[in-house]
Amino acid sequence: MESRPFSLAGMGCGTAAGGAGGMIDFSSESVPLSQALLSPQLDQRTATGMVEFDRLLGGGVVAGQVCLLAGPPGIGKSTLMLQAAAKFAQAGPAERKVLYITGEESLKQLSSRAARLGVKSESLYLLSETGLAKILGAVEKLKPWLIILDSVQTVYHPELASGPGSVAQVRECAAALLRLAKSTDMAAFFLGHVTKDGTLAGPKVLEHIVDTVLYFDTERHDLLRVLRAQKNRFGPTDEVGLFSMGEQGLKEVKDASSFFIADRDQKAQAGRSISVTLEGSRPMLIELQSLVVSTKYPLPRRMATGLDLNRVLVLLAAMEKHLRLRLEDRDVFVSLSGGVRLKDPALDLAACMAVAASARDKALPADWIMVGEVGLLGEVSRVPQLDNRLREAAKAGFKKALIAGRAVKDIQRGLGLELVGVSSLQEAAGILFGI
Repeated sequence: MESRPFSLAGMGCGTAAGGAGGMIDFSSESVPLSQALLSPQLDQRTATGMVEFDRLLGGGVVAGQVCLLAGPPGIGKSTLMLQAAAKFAQAGPAERKVLYITGEESLKQLSSRAARLGVKSESLYLLSETGLAKILGAVEKLKPWLIILDSVQTVYHPELASGPGSVAQVRECAAALLRLAKSTDMAAFFLGHVTKDGTLAGPKVLEHIVDTVLYFDTERHDLLRVLRAQKNRFGPTDEVGLFSMGEQGLKEVKDASSFFIADRDQKAQAGRSISVTLEGSRPMLIELQSLVVSTKYPLPRRMATGLDLNRVLVLLAAMEKHLRLRLEDRDVFVSLSGGVRLKDPALDLAACMAVAASARDKALPADWIMVGEVGLLGEVSRVPQLDNRLREAAKAGFKKALIAGRAVKDIQRGLGLELVGVSSLQEAAGILFGI
């Protein structure tokens, strides 16, 4: 995968009026579509060496791709990119260099963290710099295939009066680096800060000009890190990458089902149910827990962790109406294990049965899986890609599946699961609780 030659001739920092546009010649002649499609760069992907990261990117990095990685402080953005940079450099030929540029740490600090993470590679280069002109000069000298900038808010354009991190500085510096990447087929990763509201700091144009926007997030104090794609020109946006943080850095969670239901062999308990969610093409077993207790306060509490609270309130209303379940004098708490946040309607049936089990103080069968969307009228509807979900459940050792009755005839046989079809909440409760 050959890159076009670097050329920074005549690209002095320009004037503020001209901005970064005068720094890199990012233009081309008009060519027929048939000739433009002959370029192989967009058909070839270079894997980073991290399966979870590559899944999110669509298989790997495309030449000239510019990615923006954002997340709250301390979440592990720098750790993730340093580990990915090392794997990327180790997996490729010696001439495929990776340049890690830090504006927040000294080289001693960065090398100390690399040693703690066990990062070693002769093709990985480090640079501690915040001046845009010096960064561009270092890139011209080294000619890397991939650069990582940590973070874009620390870089400053020398001819802009505003300080680093301001809207003007972030916009101009990011635009200059983007033009460099596009004109030389060099891939680039920008690490970005977030505001106190969790949104990306800096101008909105930053998200528009890059090819991929990734968000790294987690529940506070949880070890699980979830990487999601908000925008991706070269891959899917519905996939997730799962990582766990440990002393040796981030570790990929390749078997998500085992992570979320690690204690499935324990004794069945009232208020506990298992379902299968789908993130992109990846089915994951997930445990739902519910606690229903009486309250002496006039307004009972309703809390949901990992699920949308408004959706949970709708499900509780449907249960009160169709199951004659009295909840007006009880607090109801619903939670997803593992600290993950999901909006998959396929979890509705499992959530309803977990609440009903807790309210009746009766445990659900430990070898049952429950997958189905619940409507306002109490009906249970089919969900997409049910075959893949049930196949994942069968692989984990479940014996029976409670699903929508209309979907039973469409499911392939031989999955190793006994299918139990229901059309309403009343039927589901009748089968599980004998009412």
